[in-house]
Amino acid sequence: MTGRLLRGVLLDVDGTLIDSNDAHADSWADTLTEAGYAIPASRVRPLIGMGGDKLIPRLTGLNAESPPAKELAARRAEIFHERYLPSLQPLPGARALLERMHAAKLVMVVATSAKREELEAMLEQVELLDLLPQKTSSDDAEESKPDPDIIVAALRRGKLDAGHAVMIGDTPYDVEAALRAGVGCIGFRSGGWGDRDLAGTLAVYDGPAALLQQWDSSPLAE
Repeated sequence: MTGRLLRGVLLDVDGTLIDSNDAHADSWADTLTEAGYAIPASRVRPLIGMGGDKLIPRLTGLNAESPPAKELAARRAEIFHERYLPSLQPLPGARALLERMHAAKLVMVVATSAKREELEAMLEQVELLDLLPQKTSSDDAEESKPDPDIIVAALRRGKLDAGHAVMIGDTPYDVEAALRAGVGCIGFRSGGWGDRDLAGTLAVYDGPAALLQQWDSSPLAE
């Protein structure tokens, strides 16, 4: 971002603002086990950050648009809502970081592969919904991350140019999607990925609290 005015921040949610990546992996594993697939959460976990349109074919070989795949996705949403949503927590410093961005007059737009209904339920559960009125989700894109569709939709929603925005995410899929859309990316280790996995980022931090603590030396201060 050196030499360019930062106007907005695109935000991933799972693993970036909310400690939810394991919950998503577990809900997929529960769903697949129920449907007769012997796929443990450990195989699902590295794929969290993609949308179901990519995750289901990778794990089952099913066409994402086929009725069986759509049934799996719908059942996964039910299981996640019933078993995992009530225990979700924000990552340390998430709310304070959003409040700092708001104070800096940065436009904030959620850019996630989650479905809109699930996204709003998660943000409400962790009491962040009020700070994030502008949201894009898988409902706003033909292809989920690592394709850049959601990033492009978020830029459009926030009326931002790629050169005046930065993405914050926790997976290689966030980084790839942002870079393919021409947006620089800040990486968080809070989703379980390491620095090597997040190669190509402007900077990497442990999570929201760490970025807030190092705000003045971060890309957000430029």
